[in-house]
Amino acid sequence: MTFDPQELGESRADLAQTLKTLRKRAGWTQTRLAQRCNMSQTKVSNIESGKLTPALVDVELILRALDAPTSLVSEVMALARMANTEWKDDWSSRRRGLDKRQNELAGFEKSSTEFRYFLPTMITGLLATPEYVRASIADVPGDQSKTVAKKLERQAVLYDGSKQFTFILTEQAVRWPLIPPAALAMQMDRLASLTRLSNVRIGVIPIGPGVMPGPLNVFTVYDDRIATVETSTGVMVFRDHRDVSAYLAEFATFQQHALFGEQARERLNEWSSVFTR
Repeated sequence: MTFDPQELGESRADLAQTLKTLRKRAGWTQTRLAQRCNMSQTKVSNIESGKLTPALVDVELILRALDAPTSLVSEVMALARMANTEWKDDWSSRRRGLDKRQNELAGFEKSSTEFRYFLPTMITGLLATPEYVRASIADVPGDQSKTVAKKLERQAVLYDGSKQFTFILTEQAVRWPLIPPAALAMQMDRLASLTRLSNVRIGVIPIGPGVMPGPLNVFTVYDDRIATVETSTGVMVFRDHRDVSAYLAEFATFQQHALFGEQARERLNEWSSVFTR
C-alpha cells in the first residue's frame, strides 16, 4: 500500500465523515451504535467528529454492527489504515524548529514503558555524547543550542528504572566517522558504559555474513502500539497493529544477530581502540 503525505492528513476527516454517514444512513443514533459496539457514546461522538482516530479494531466493530456491504468494508478499512499513519516531513520540522520535534519525542518516551530502537546508520541522540549530538545537526541552519540542549535533556529517561530500552546498532552506525577519531572513541566508550544500566540493553551487529534481511531504515517501536520509521526526508508514524507487528518481527530478527552484554562491550572496545592508536 502506498501513502500520499497529503492524503494521510485528509484521511482522518474522511474516515470520520464516512462512519458518521453510514450510521445515519442506517437510521441509528450514536447511543445505539455505542451499545452494539460496547463503546461509550462519547467515544463514538469523538470518532465521528474527528477528535479521536479509531483503531482498526474499532472501525471493524462499527462496520460489522452497521452491516456494511463487503465492497465498502475494504474501502473504509483502507481509509482507516491511512488515518492511523502520520507523515512528518523534515522541512516542516525545521521550519517549526527541531527543538519542537524533541518535545514530541519526549512525549512518546513519557507515555511508553518499553522501547526498541534499530539504528543501521547513526547513533541516536539518547546514546550520544554532546559532540556527537552537535555534529548530527551541524547541517541545520540557525541557532542549534536549543535542540542540542533538548536532546541531551531527553537522555535522563534512560535512568528511569520503570522503562526498558533495547538498542540495536550495526557496526556501520557505531563506526560512522561523523566526528573526529578521538571523539568517536569516546562515543564508543559511552555506549559500552550504558550497557551496564540494568534497564538498558545495547546490542551491536558486526559486519559479516548471515544477517538477513538487509537493514533499510532507522525505526523505533514504542511498546506495541506505535512504530516510527525514518527516511531521508521525514518520519512515518504507524499506529496500525499490523504495521507495528511487522516492525516488532523485524526487530526480533536483527536481535538474533546482535551481541549484547560483555560481548558487546568487547566489540565496542575493539572498535574504539582503532581510533586511539
